[in-house]
Order: sequence, then C-alpha cells, then structure tokens
Amino acid sequence: MIERKRTLNKVLNVIFDVLVYAFVVLAAMTVILTMASKRDADGAVNIFGMQMRIVISPSMEKCEETDVSAYKIKDIPVKSMVFIELVPEESEVAKEWYGALQVGDVLTFKYKYVTQETITHRIVSITQKPTGGYIISLKGDNKASDANTLNQTIDTDVADTSPNYVIGKVVGQSRVIGFLVYSIKQPLVMVLLVIVPCAIIIVLQIIKIVNVLTADKKKRAIEEKARAEEDKKRQSDEIEELKKQLAALQQANTGSKAANGDRLEDTEIDKEKE
Repeated sequence: MIERKRTLNKVLNVIFDVLVYAFVVLAAMTVILTMASKRDADGAVNIFGMQMRIVISPSMEKCEETDVSAYKIKDIPVKSMVFIELVPEESEVAKEWYGALQVGDVLTFKYKYVTQETITHRIVSITQKPTGGYIISLKGDNKASDANTLNQTIDTDVADTSPNYVIGKVVGQSRVIGFLVYSIKQPLVMVLLVIVPCAIIIVLQIIKIVNVLTADKKKRAIEEKARAEEDKKRQSDEIEELKKQLAALQQANTGSKAANGDRLEDTEIDKEKE
C-alpha cells in the first residue's frame, strides 16, 4: 500500500511538472509571438510572412448540403484561428500565385457591401481573363447561415483600385489557438485562464518547497535524535565500563589490604616467639 502511494505521488509529480513546463512554454511562445508580430490597420496579426485572423462568422461552418471532403480545408468553426498565406507583393510572382489557385481553395479577402468587410470563403469558380488576370467567384459553405452567404466576385486585374481584393489563401486553421486567443482578449477569461493558473502554480510550488523543507527538517531531526541516542548509549557503556574498572580496582584494593593484614599478623607472631 505504501509503495503504491509512493508510485502515485511520483506519477502526480511528473504530470504536474509537465503541465507547469507546458504552461511556461505556451506563455513564452505567446510573448515571442506578440513581440514578433505586426498588426494591420484592421487588427490582423502578421508574423513570419503569414497573417492570422479569428473567424467570427458561421458562414464557413460544416453544412450537410456542402461536400468539402475533397478539399484540404474542410470547415472553419466560429472563433477558429486561420493562417493566411498573403498574396505576393511583386506583380509577376502574384500572377503565378493566382494561377496556382484552384476551386475549393479558401481565400480571405476584402469585399464592399455597404461598408468594406473582411470575409473568408471558398472558391466556387475561377476564370482566366483573355486580357490577363482572373475572375474569382467565392461563397460560404454554410447554406444555413445568413451571414455573407451571397456569392462574391473579385477581378484580380483591378485589385489595386477596387475595394474588393484578395488578402491571401487560408493554408491552415486551429480551433484551439483561436479559442485561446479569443478568450484571452476577454478580461474575465484572462483572469481565469492566466492569472488564476499562475497563482495556483505559485501556491503549489510554495507548498512543494515547504514540504521539501519540512521533510528535510524531519530527516535532520531523526538523524540528530539517532546521534543523541547513540551518544547516550556510548556514554552509558563508558560509565558501565568505568564502574567495572572501579569495582575491579576496589576488589584489588580489598585483596591487597587483606594480604597486608595477614603479613602484619605473621610479623607480630614472629615477634612474640622471639
């Protein structure tokens, strides 16, 4: 039972250490990303040549009426983080980039209805113009959503002068990272997700340190008690040995006196005979 308890404590300590290290790494990564990132005018984060945005519309959520099984990007739930490969700035490279797009790719783009909006939708058709450039038609997957489910059309030839232009292609997504980033922006959630765990970790570490110090103190006390008992036993043995030696001396002294008495008596008898 004791051995099982020790094993469980070791496992719990390992799990706790892993969680602490993971939290520290996550915090460090967040700090690094924050320091290395740049924000566009609309708040999008650009880092290492990629743009990251959080999707707030359900227009790309899973829909039974839309078959996306053949595509790399299946669906994008609300509050997901999308990673966007930006359109190259050089015109020749941008033409090659547009030429590599296919139906089913997901683009993030600016589009103006009453006001200009940022939308993330899937390409439903792409047509090359005889004069150059492409006409790209896009639409959201979620037909049940009433948010931006209309088709959008972008002419890449007039991207520099039109309010409708492509920002980039979605090459990945993360619901977990998006949820964390979105949540951290909320004051209450920041307290619950960051400050409270940090406080708990600090308290647990303090308890762990106190336990270690207490265990070390108990160990020293046990060792000191054992040494004291050993010293006491050694002193007791030395006293007993001294008592034995004293008794032996006393016995020897008594014997010597008796022998001296006998010699005195013999001397007196000899004197009387003379």
